Amino acid sequence: MEILVKKGSAMKRKSKLMIAIASAVLAVAVLGAMAVYAQDKDKDKDKDKYTLKSPSGIEFSDFRGYEDWAVVSSARTDEVLKVIVANPTMIQAYKAGVPGNGQPFPDGSRIVKLQWKPKKSTEAPFVVDVPDVFTQAFVIEKDSKRFPKSGGWGYAVFNYEAAADKFTADPKSPSDCGHACHSAVKAKDYIFHPYQKR
Repeated sequence: MEILVKKGSAMKRKSKLMIAIASAVLAVAVLGAMAVYAQDKDKDKDKDKYTLKSPSGIEFSDFRGYEDWAVVSSARTDEVLKVIVANPTMIQAYKAGVPGNGQPFPDGSRIVKLQWKPKKSTEAPFVVDVPDVFTQAFVIEKDSKRFPKSGGWGYAVFNYEAAADKFTADPKSPSDCGHACHSAVKAKDYIFHPYQKR
């Protein structure tokens, strides 16, 4: 009789253990599915962003991956904080001495000016402005065949609406600048920002 009781207890423990294992496996599967859903949702959002085309014909998809490009420089106006990033083609040209060596940037060079409204940091122990609301991506693309009248460069602005979490092509693109503005730095192949020492 005593042996039967021990066997029954062991079977109950095994059943509880199996239920616990099954529950853990189910929880991991559910969390995994949620993570995949969230990634798919982000990819869909990126897919929407990369279908945009500016009035000048520049496609946002030409700048795919800009979020991870190397920083060239930064800038600040009274209204916005800017971080300027460039694709590997342009970074390689900068490192080779362009435009200071008198050479132009090669076709395929792309640069993006990411712009945020600033705010005062409430955490830093000193006065400093930090990015607050992202507002736009101002993009510049070198393609001598497509843009022969503007030194080989094409310009576009893609605005970001934080409330809707959505990008749109600026209908007046480039609204805040473009070739007319960049003509001031024609001797630097129309690019304002040098690759900063680091």
